[in-house]
Amino acid sequence: DDPGSINLKMFNSLLDGSKSGIEMSAVCNATGLAPQSDGLNFPPCSRFELADVCKPAEDGGCLTARGTTEVVSSLTRDGASVPHHLAMGTYVVIEAAGDYARQCFREYHMLQDRSGRYASLYRPTHMIGMELGVSIASAAIRGEPTGCPTGFHADVAATAKRQLKAGETLDGEGGHCVWGRQMSAADSLALGALPLGLAADVTMRHAVDAGAILTYDDVVIDASDSAVTARRQMESAFNPSHQT
Repeated sequence: DDPGSINLKMFNSLLDGSKSGIEMSAVCNATGLAPQSDGLNFPPCSRFELADVCKPAEDGGCLTARGTTEVVSSLTRDGASVPHHLAMGTYVVIEAAGDYARQCFREYHMLQDRSGRYASLYRPTHMIGMELGVSIASAAIRGEPTGCPTGFHADVAATAKRQLKAGETLDGEGGHCVWGRQMSAADSLALGALPLGLAADVTMRHAVDAGAILTYDDVVIDASDSAVTARRQMESAFNPSHQT
């Protein structure tokens, strides 16, 4: 209830989709999953509908491909609350490899889709602070990471929330100017997309329309900044044709 007790920009990044893009890109980069062609779509969905909604479009769901990520919304498009939503939880949808797996879905009372081909597992809570401590202890004591990058599969690009004017200074993640759109790393590199993490305290070179993905060419950026240097080195490592 006290706005002063939280980081408002951090909280806003959870609401505008940026944090979801960052988290799902981390999942992609740790597992080899690929982002959807248009990023995250946040379909309204209850915990009991996960297997019907989060399956490939060709099978009646909303995903553009298999082996991808999606975040479901606890609100319908008109702002109403979705009954039995999963706002504080996590989930995974799996596809049966054959008839035996489908039989197991039924026998173990998993939440199947109408076809019985897909099923979901979910946790109703996501205890961030507690889980973080376990991950830190696991890494420090046992040398076991909860997850680590295996490649550069997904990226989060700064995307204009509204029309941006020439000379305007961007305020970064959770601000008024941009939000973070998940996209494939290959598409990001090809476009020269401006990473969300570098979209703070940089100045617009020219006007950009709302909804546009920003590129390095759209902003005045300090090439000597350590964060910019590290990012450019990473881009070069994954795309040798990229000019630093």
